[in-house]
Amino acid sequence: MIYDYIIENYKTGDPIFLDELPTKSKDYLRQEMKKLVDEGKLERLYNGVYYRSYITILGTKGKISVDRFIEKKYLCRKGKVSGYITGLQLVNKYGFTTQNAAVIEVCSNEATTKQRKIDIDGNSVIIYKPVVEINDTNKAALQFLDFMTVIDKYSEISGIEYRNKLIRFVENINLDFNQVKKYISYYPDKVYKNIYNGGLMGELV
Repeated sequence: MIYDYIIENYKTGDPIFLDELPTKSKDYLRQEMKKLVDEGKLERLYNGVYYRSYITILGTKGKISVDRFIEKKYLCRKGKVSGYITGLQLVNKYGFTTQNAAVIEVCSNEATTKQRKIDIDGNSVIIYKPVVEINDTNKAALQFLDFMTVIDKYSEISGIEYRNKLIRFVENINLDFNQVKKYISYYPDKVYKNIYNGGLMGELV
């Protein structure tokens, strides 16, 4: 039974994609999923995406984990690297700003247009199409170049503190500057200035 499979393989809050469930008939699977939703065993986020129904310790209806949904849908699709977090959230993560992102920004191979804004259970997410297809080899370089495109806009720090945090960021993502050189021409000229101001220009020459 499909519900037994779901219980064994998915935690509460995990996104369940229809196309990853075992079945011999897609029509039968859709009917079974609809039945489980009608019975209150599953919740439907939108077409083709579900999650297990559950009650939180506060007695409220549980929701899907947006972070897990984004990870599975846009960052690591079917076990392969396919995207990364970008924008203000990335800048905040590495301590360059105290601003919290109101919108989650993601660059992903799953994007069908240059930029699209969607709502995931009340959370705004913008999905950007990458300049080239993202893979395990170039992910860090593309994320770094995105970062250097917006760092002058969002950073609240400068000087030695800025440079030290930038070095830690580069180390954290295991950046290969040969990959940066390969893709930097896809980005605006100000990226060179931001890299220079960060004390990393020597890595590019």
